[in-house]
Amino acid sequence: MAEQAMTVRAAAPQDVPAIVALVESAYRGDSSRAGWTTEADILQGQRTDAEAVAAQVADPDSVVLLAERGGDLLACCHLERHDGYAYFGMFAVRPLLQGGGLGKAVIAEAERFAADEWGVPEMHMTVISVRAELIAWYERRGYARTGQTSPFPYGDERFGLPQRDDLEFELLVKKLP
Repeated sequence: MAEQAMTVRAAAPQDVPAIVALVESAYRGDSSRAGWTTEADILQGQRTDAEAVAAQVADPDSVVLLAERGGDLLACCHLERHDGYAYFGMFAVRPLLQGGGLGKAVIAEAERFAADEWGVPEMHMTVISVRAELIAWYERRGYARTGQTSPFPYGDERFGLPQRDDLEFELLVKKLP
């Protein structure tokens, strides 16, 4: 029997619990260590929560894209429309599926969506600057480091519990076709 193709769709309110579970599994705790995107050594606590994801799903200038196979959630990302660019975030791939090309396919679909559906010429994202391997992965996808940084929200547990005091976000940008 042939393997089912991956499909991508916009999230609906009933998808929120599955999205939160996926994002948490990809970034926090022991389950995240099965993949290479874990933040478990630099941040503990939550990565997101149902309230934040539900707000993203409901926002008319926002979309959470879900990659599925046979109704099974494999990956997700969040896009937020701004004047002149789309912001890319909350990117998560099931830890045991990381490294197999799924992330490349999802980010390519996110870029296609931002360019074709919203007509924006650029994609922006912020990455924790100490995540050198992750930044290198994005650079291989065409994202450029800008050198622009913003502070990590220390003291705001909605973003996790930092395990070090040198965290900041770096802006990466890609021109879309």
